[in-house]
Amino acid sequence: MKLVSWNVNGIRATLGKGLPEFVASERPEILCLQETKAREEQVALPLEFGGYHGFWNSAEKPGYSGTAVFTREQPISVKHGMGIADHDREGRVLTLEYPDFHLVNVYTPNAQDELRRLPYRMQWDDAFRLYLLALEATGKPVIFCGDLNVAHNEIDLARPKDNRKNAGFSDEERASFTKLLGSGFHDTFRHFYPDKTGAYSWWSFRGAARTNNVGWRIDYFGVTKGILGSVKDASIMPHITGSDHCPVTLTLG
Repeated sequence: MKLVSWNVNGIRATLGKGLPEFVASERPEILCLQETKAREEQVALPLEFGGYHGFWNSAEKPGYSGTAVFTREQPISVKHGMGIADHDREGRVLTLEYPDFHLVNVYTPNAQDELRRLPYRMQWDDAFRLYLLALEATGKPVIFCGDLNVAHNEIDLARPKDNRKNAGFSDEERASFTKLLGSGFHDTFRHFYPDKTGAYSWWSFRGAARTNNVGWRIDYFGVTKGILGSVKDASIMPHITGSDHCPVTLTLG
């Protein structure tokens, strides 16, 4: 069973930059998208999406943020947001329940330049961690995926010293992600590839960053211990273009 997560930086743009061909080639059982920047009724999906059930959580602000999940199997239930008004206006969380697990697609807020949104980001991180733990407390394993907007350790970005106090690599954001993992979640890519360098999922559009692989690993699949034994692989697909992010995958046995 293949799950794919991809921040598409605007689904309407990415539909013209290889997304349909990617879906046709990879045929994932579940496709989670972030930063869709559109409402469902604004998007004319191609034939490649014909075998999927689609679920959307769009931001109140037009053309901003948003998440979507396309799944071959009809889920048991779908939840939009975390049930917290202050955090649910930007369409950042979409939860699907399946017989064997909860799947949470997330687009974490960016702390922004000069960390001006960091206080809100810290509130968000706490709320999201508690939300995941509440799902796990139901007795069913949890998988979360998406753009977490943090490079956890120095190995997860090309220039850690230059970015120490920048959004996505601040001490506060890194410590918060450590706390999330410490609460019982596993970074699946590092589970399989703990020492792999140069493995990134996002590159700036500036300075030929992607060509030179000056990137960050900020897109994740995380799982609770109860399903870790079923995880067969986790991968990053830097050769897939169409966005400033590339897809990341999880394979369940």
